[in-house]
Amino acid sequence: MTGRDSALRTFLWAWGAPLAVALPLLAAPLVLSDFRLNLLGKFLTYAIVALGLDLIWGYGGMLSLGQGLFFSLGGYAMAMYLKLETSGSRLPDFMSWSGLEALPLFWEPFRSPVVAIAAAVLAPMAIASAAGYLVFRSRVQGVYFSLITQALTLIASILFIGQQALTGGTNGITNLKTIFGFPRGGAATQTVLYFVTLFCLGALYLLCRRLTQSRFGRLLVAMRDDENRVRFLGYDPVVLKTLVFALSAGMAGVAGALFVCQVGLISPSSMGVVPSVEMVTWVAVGGRGTLLGAIVGAIAVSLGKSALSESYPELWQLAFGALFAASVVLLPAGLAGFVRRAAARLAPGGARRASVLRAGAAAAERAAPDEAEPEAKPAPGR
Repeated sequence: MTGRDSALRTFLWAWGAPLAVALPLLAAPLVLSDFRLNLLGKFLTYAIVALGLDLIWGYGGMLSLGQGLFFSLGGYAMAMYLKLETSGSRLPDFMSWSGLEALPLFWEPFRSPVVAIAAAVLAPMAIASAAGYLVFRSRVQGVYFSLITQALTLIASILFIGQQALTGGTNGITNLKTIFGFPRGGAATQTVLYFVTLFCLGALYLLCRRLTQSRFGRLLVAMRDDENRVRFLGYDPVVLKTLVFALSAGMAGVAGALFVCQVGLISPSSMGVVPSVEMVTWVAVGGRGTLLGAIVGAIAVSLGKSALSESYPELWQLAFGALFAASVVLLPAGLAGFVRRAAARLAPGGARRASVLRAGAAAAERAAPDEAEPEAKPAPGR
């Protein structure tokens, strides 16, 4: 294989694959009904969550089971603004039902869309920064980090359910009819929301791609493979982990805000443990450490779940679990890894390159931290 062939293959994989995903998404409004377009727009918000999760899990080696918390916080921030816009001068309906006579003070700033959008991004980042710094400073990693993030999600969902008068309780914030003065359910509004969501997904993909190709991205991979070596080289893994965890949380908050605009409601059910596990499934199916794979995985799994739940509502949960198990056993590198190996095999001399790719993937799996049984290491000086 000549150097020109190698450069061409690299260029096609770097830009051809994203274009192959982007072009059908851009053309979707031309062929889909309003209902299907709205459904696809919702799946694009899931892809934003998967993108952020892949950044911390695929590149940073930190499996978070709390992305549902950050997704819901962004959704609640936007829903508060939309609920006040829909209610006008009246008190939101669930507050009236709960016996409140005045709007709580912390709701007042959310009359401004700027405050709502800022809170949708900054509130998840602030919580992730605080929790992440405390956890990472204690050198908690592996399955213990996953359990802590899952516990935070569970605690937050119980808290939101218990505050009926402030958050809507189990039902959440619903019946959101307008957005910036336009009818939220209108066909034109939904089309605009779809393209806004697609633009945000594309912009965040380019940002993550730039980060992973920079020194920061190389440090993330090095920290994933051998955190002690990164520490001995003079870098602080606590700062690196906290930064990427906060960035991932902010991306989940953006996705939650866009989700509320698409769907018109948010409830604590989006904050539960099950949605967070589903988010991990999206990345696992698409391929860890491949940003585009995370996007494809989120959309593909969501489409399959929607189709199965429509045709076989009693079987889709079993199928979903089987899909996750199959992706781990049969496609450890996900759909992106499968496509990469297939392309290498079909090219001239592809059999040899495919074996090299398989060997490289196996080496990467051996080098990755063992998330099932993390080794407890004493801190220096103890």
